[in-house]
Amino acid sequence: MGCNVAVKINSNSITELRIIEANGNDIFDTDIVYEIPLYQRAYAWEEKHICQLVEDINDISKSEKYYIGTLIVSEHDGKFEVIDGQQRLTTLFLLLNCLDFKEVKNTLVFACRKKSNYSLGKIKELLIDERSKFDLNEIEQNIFNGVKILKKILNNPDFDKETFIKKLSRVVIYRIEVPKHTDLNRYFEIMNTRGEQLEQHDILKAVLMSYLRKNTDKEIFAQIWDACSDMDGYVQMHFKSRGNYIRNNLFGSKWDKTPPIKWKSYAELSKFSEQTSSGKTINDILAGNIDFDDEIELTDDDVRVRFESVVEFPFFLLHALKVFIKSQGIHHKDSEKKLIDELLDDKKLLDNFDRVVDFGMYKGHSVKENRETFAKDFIIHLLRTRFLFDMYIIKREFSSDNNDGEWSLKNLNTSGGGSKKKPYYTKTKFGRNNEIANKNIIMIQSALRVSYTSPKVMHWITNLLLWLSENEPKLENMISQYDYVTESIAIDAVKQNFFELPECDNDTYRLGVNTPHIVFNYLDYLIWKKDPDNDNFKNFKFEFRNSVEHWYPQNPSEGMFDKWTDGGVDRFGNLCIIQRTVNSKFSNMAPEAKKTSFVDTIKKGSLKLRLMSALTASNDKSASQNWKDEQCAKHEAEMIDLLKQACGI
Repeated sequence: MGCNVAVKINSNSITELRIIEANGNDIFDTDIVYEIPLYQRAYAWEEKHICQLVEDINDISKSEKYYIGTLIVSEHDGKFEVIDGQQRLTTLFLLLNCLDFKEVKNTLVFACRKKSNYSLGKIKELLIDERSKFDLNEIEQNIFNGVKILKKILNNPDFDKETFIKKLSRVVIYRIEVPKHTDLNRYFEIMNTRGEQLEQHDILKAVLMSYLRKNTDKEIFAQIWDACSDMDGYVQMHFKSRGNYIRNNLFGSKWDKTPPIKWKSYAELSKFSEQTSSGKTINDILAGNIDFDDEIELTDDDVRVRFESVVEFPFFLLHALKVFIKSQGIHHKDSEKKLIDELLDDKKLLDNFDRVVDFGMYKGHSVKENRETFAKDFIIHLLRTRFLFDMYIIKREFSSDNNDGEWSLKNLNTSGGGSKKKPYYTKTKFGRNNEIANKNIIMIQSALRVSYTSPKVMHWITNLLLWLSENEPKLENMISQYDYVTESIAIDAVKQNFFELPECDNDTYRLGVNTPHIVFNYLDYLIWKKDPDNDNFKNFKFEFRNSVEHWYPQNPSEGMFDKWTDGGVDRFGNLCIIQRTVNSKFSNMAPEAKKTSFVDTIKKGSLKLRLMSALTASNDKSASQNWKDEQCAKHEAEMIDLLKQACGI
């Protein structure tokens, strides 16, 4: 089970700060001073940290708001004592001074650090290295280094200062105030030793909860959010209550029903809970009252297992938001504009939700005017979507005798009764031929998973969740179509990114290493599906084979055999997909040498690779020459034909 701990924050204590305001003022244009306390270490950011900050800002687009982190403070005596975020805050202070487009107020100070404060007051002199105007012995070296690094970046001929300042005006940092009378030394120590930090989804939770007026509604929201945020295991298991009351009422007596859609069905959630929100208050952290969920999930064989999600919670939130917008018909008030980004970027989680609230139209009204309804509807949608995700999207399952894990598609069931009720897991059902359908869906989803390794482009998950969500009321009668729906995603990708490319006109398929991975993985799925009982295919599983390789090499080892000079070396028939760790050893060898030297690798490799190896044989020519002259073209024709038939081409 997951054991991430998030700090519970009061939405009233959050202030959104722009580094540069629209009127030209900056974060330091204030009457309140930011003070770095003595228990904090001195400024210590190195070149890699500073460069990364500048690059992150430079990478934002023209329209987006970019969240850069949190600043945790304690307000007293007209000052904000900085508990967490001081390295970033100090760098921003140096950056604004180095940009030199306006005067920056001296509202950042270090408590009892004379050299640091002296250095902050001499940034202009440090920039031009006018040593007659400062005492080098009084300079804090790390601040001096930071200024030099920023000067080097900003003075690069390719650096567009004016554009950078415009982008900087869209950068946001959230200032969060801790409660009064907090032991700040103790808090700082624990935050650092335990690695506690506020992520964008922590901020989002507090913001959405602030839209709710009743405390009971906020408690319900928090319980659902916290249950969904633990992506390991099944969401039902993240609700605890006396006599399993909550699980029984939200998911039915067998814990296998989709949660209710009406807010009133959740009204008594807080009364029966044995837990508070898993987001810990600052007092909890200070007291060390952090307990991790050690509840054991059991299978029907009474074996402990762990189910690992294919996406992390911030990305799941983005999938859920996309599905919510499409299924509910939420649109931008300006019909010409997109409401959220196509890319699933966890760094822009808050920005995407902000745009929905600021510009979205929902149920005939603006979301901004109906924020409470939006928050309630979204949290219910999040839970229902998570339930569907757990049941119908593959996970990685680790059992006691399998350290590597395997692709799994199961749903949760129960045995026993009352407080002794226990979970067990059986294969998710997909109609009459359940065994075959379940295996097919595991195979095609794992093919998609290993093809799209970045969570930013896992749009196949959004598409499947949208179909499941839209058809949920009649899903039991339609679920037998799920394998077709899933495979259609792969088919569309192969069509758009392979067959419909201009480079593939006239049945010429010579993309070489640029051939999309989904083409190889979908082809492997088709080869497997055509003959799943083939002894040579039974052990096949989709793995992260992320390197496209030539069977007949591009650059043969010198003097061993001829180079393929007419471009045929890049044809689809001569390509395979392998794990990156094999690539360097595999690269320049002849086909017959690969066949004899990598027997185990090929036996466990992609199905296309196995077929290529089997076709590599001598006749009146060497095996390499025979492959180049005859077998490669024959193999390609068969593989392309298999793909075309599946894609309806």
